[in-house]
Amino acid sequence: MELIKALQNEDELVWINPKYGKETKKMDQLSMKDVEDAEDRLQRFAPFIEKCFPETKEAHGIIESPLCEIKEMAKNSNIGGRLFLKMDSHLPIAGSVKARGGIYEVLKHTEDLAFENGFLTEDENYAKLAETKYREFFSQYTVQVGSTGNLGLSIGIASAAIGYQVIVHMSADAKQWKKDLLRSHGVTVMEYESDYSAAVKNGRILSDADPKSYFVDDENSKNLFLGYAVAAKRLKAQLQKKQIQVDQEHPLFVYIPCGVGGAPGGVTYGLKEMFGENVHCFFIEPTQAPCMLLGMATGKQNEICVQDIGLSGLTEADGLAVGRPSGFVGKVMETRLSGIFTIEDKKLYDYMRRLKKTECIFLEPSACAAFEGPIKIQKYEEAQKYLIEHNLKEKMDKAVHIAWATGGSLVPEEIQTIYENTYFEN
Repeated sequence: MELIKALQNEDELVWINPKYGKETKKMDQLSMKDVEDAEDRLQRFAPFIEKCFPETKEAHGIIESPLCEIKEMAKNSNIGGRLFLKMDSHLPIAGSVKARGGIYEVLKHTEDLAFENGFLTEDENYAKLAETKYREFFSQYTVQVGSTGNLGLSIGIASAAIGYQVIVHMSADAKQWKKDLLRSHGVTVMEYESDYSAAVKNGRILSDADPKSYFVDDENSKNLFLGYAVAAKRLKAQLQKKQIQVDQEHPLFVYIPCGVGGAPGGVTYGLKEMFGENVHCFFIEPTQAPCMLLGMATGKQNEICVQDIGLSGLTEADGLAVGRPSGFVGKVMETRLSGIFTIEDKKLYDYMRRLKKTECIFLEPSACAAFEGPIKIQKYEEAQKYLIEHNLKEKMDKAVHIAWATGGSLVPEEIQTIYENTYFEN
């Protein structure tokens, strides 16, 4: 009740997961083999991606983002150790972390259809799928998804490129420019006056009524989850290239903004498989929409939503404006997630301006929630207890902190200017 009162008061807080690291019966039925299978599939599709999306040519059709050290931001935040930005905000095609899971799920569905209809094998060059006759084949099928914004962009742009009919169901808090961008790709956007959960529910009902429609289920999809998890293997290679150790003496801390939970959950799952107890993952949620914290802390998972405790679920962080978490992700995170922090909206804009000023990098406000991680880990009593309990306190000067930037590169310049001039009254 004390925690729920703090959430109701919109207090910024640190929740440390009491089940972290404990041995429990495996409920998720996932393994590293599944992640490797997803990575192999993305590799097979690379020639097709390169052909459809010229911006991936330099990376030969691999959708990946840079890892860059942000020294000035680290000085500004006065943290121990080194601070890096994982720039999923600049992933090609969709400009957000959703380019990982969203595009992967569309590709997996495409491969399944191609295999079932006998015009593709694993040994062939997948670039052939860009031919007109295959686009015409895929045009008889529909892909649908419910989204607050970035997942819709990811699913919409990728599906339209393959040839599918696409319908994106968007909640009231989705930004207009995202709707406009989707429509420019020939995507049908259905708008709802209610929140994210209602958009997903309606999208699912409409899709289920059409035998040739495929619904991307952000709340329960293992394919989305595995697409996000591939990020961990890629990150490990990037750290090695920079000669950065991750071991008992050099801990890794990762901070990821969280909405319904799929992207941060998938990334965390992969990281824990890669680095085990040497990586410590934290989600960051807005004070008005702390759905994953509420679900995990109460043990109710997706059987409770923030509106049940009197919160609105409305936030400037449109990608995080989710009232009810993914129960699937919550269960997988039960012993893997170190904790969850909350942040008030006005700080998102302050971090956004600071990053632009110190590093000349623009992120959308929701992505800037990640910067609260390195601050809270060193300032809050609960976080300090976590560091002491896991023998990390004396190792913080050798730690690496990664703020996972979830979106921003597709934001139009005029919208960036509006964001940069958005201030809140104290």
